[in-house]
Amino acid sequence: MFLGLRTIVYPAADLAASKKWFSALLGIEPYFDEPYYVGYEVGGYELALQPADRVGPAPVTYWGVADADAALARLLASGALTHSEVREVGGGIRVATVQAPDGNVLGIIENPYFSLPADPVTGPGPGR
Repeated sequence: MFLGLRTIVYPAADLAASKKWFSALLGIEPYFDEPYYVGYEVGGYELALQPADRVGPAPVTYWGVADADAALARLLASGALTHSEVREVGGGIRVATVQAPDGNVLGIIENPYFSLPADPVTGPGPGR
């Protein structure tokens, strides 16, 4: 079901200060910079900043999925609880979050800009 890690969103109490710090740390400017979301491309992944009142008190990691609706249904069938419904956040990108049985918030992201693996990894091995 998961295609791999895609995005981690860090809550930012002060978005401008967080953007300044991450830009200096990473040595790059964000590729996406809006008052509601700042995104950096880092090694094929997205490091994002979002105002804390929009994301909550802790970072949320988003796992790539081919179909957000089907993935959300599978997560709910496995015992997760809806944290936020599937919604489009722009450019055809669709996200949702669930609360896992242990209380952690888990995100899923259907992003047409990320390529799907030609042969999804399903077996054991490093990094899987």
